[in-house]
Amino acid sequence: MESAVSKLHPLLLIGTRPECIKMAPLVHESRMRDGVEPIVCFTGQHREMVDQIIDYFELKADIDLALMKPDQSLSELSARCISSIDRVLLEREPDYVVAQGDTTTVMAASVAAFFCNIPFVHVEAGLRTGDLMAPWPEEFNRRVASITAAIHCAPTQGSADNLIGEGVDPSTVHVTGNTVIDALLWTRGRECDSEKWRDETFSFLGDRRMVLITGHRRESFGGGFDEICNAIAELSSRFDDVAFVYPVHLNPNVQKTVRETLSNRDNVYLIDPIAYPAFVWLMDRATVILTDSGGIQEEAPSLRKPVVVMRDTTERPEAVDAGAAQLVGTSSEKIVATVSQLLTDPDEYARRQLETSPYGDGGASRRIVDLMIAERPR
Repeated sequence: MESAVSKLHPLLLIGTRPECIKMAPLVHESRMRDGVEPIVCFTGQHREMVDQIIDYFELKADIDLALMKPDQSLSELSARCISSIDRVLLEREPDYVVAQGDTTTVMAASVAAFFCNIPFVHVEAGLRTGDLMAPWPEEFNRRVASITAAIHCAPTQGSADNLIGEGVDPSTVHVTGNTVIDALLWTRGRECDSEKWRDETFSFLGDRRMVLITGHRRESFGGGFDEICNAIAELSSRFDDVAFVYPVHLNPNVQKTVRETLSNRDNVYLIDPIAYPAFVWLMDRATVILTDSGGIQEEAPSLRKPVVVMRDTTERPEAVDAGAAQLVGTSSEKIVATVSQLLTDPDEYARRQLETSPYGDGGASRRIVDLMIAERPR
């Protein structure tokens, strides 16, 4: 006969590299709790890039769906993801389905959970740009997830307000902070003084200031990406004493444009995508971060780094409102002007360094597991 209080079995779904980073603290927090036995499922949406960091975070999949195949469309990936997760839910019968963010994995998980009548827990809920096409398809994915969620784990009060403004039951919305800050602070504590990064991997930096760059969003492909690369080229010419480090995303659309424009510049370093601990070390070492990433907009303020965002809109307005981030779009002129000011104006630079991050204190995972235990289905 089953005991009066059985173990809680949440299904924790992980698809892309950012999800892996942001879900890792939640996996560990769940495993540490008496009475909680998580089921970890990888969809394989970013197979190569996820494999880079699984060992570091000591993650082990109970289920690996291995859904990626060459040249599949978003529709095909979505269909395969929903049907595969559906089979897992029927076999495992978890108490919750838990997913983070706004990827195809998250959207598919929310739909499959709804069809199976299993409560969906949305981690990093309530982010909005208000433009369904920017970022694309992420804005659509997170809106779908919000329709089905039983527990909305909003990283900030602004995100919570977005949900409530859309008519979500306020009793289901909880401000938890963002799990990426949990992962970031833990990793920084391990890596900030690491000699292997300073002396072995990135010795070419010397004592120079450094601009760290990431850029890969689909909506920028084409003319927008040309503008971004031209801006980096111009900046590297203006500031020949500054190192520009760009871990180049594996997407062929990114690789082609970046390497055609930036390969032959002495102070531009195009490197392969790197493991998360090395990237955290680079962020901590950077003078300025130039990015179109959503997650880096959260991480950079916690490291007191000004971030220049190569997007027209953001679902993370807290960093912009606080002054740590500045939206410049993909205009080469705006990118060059903004980065140049940060490299030459100490007062402007200091103004963009925050003492306290708007995205959390490192306790988000603990709060989310507490919520699942307190509100578990009976």
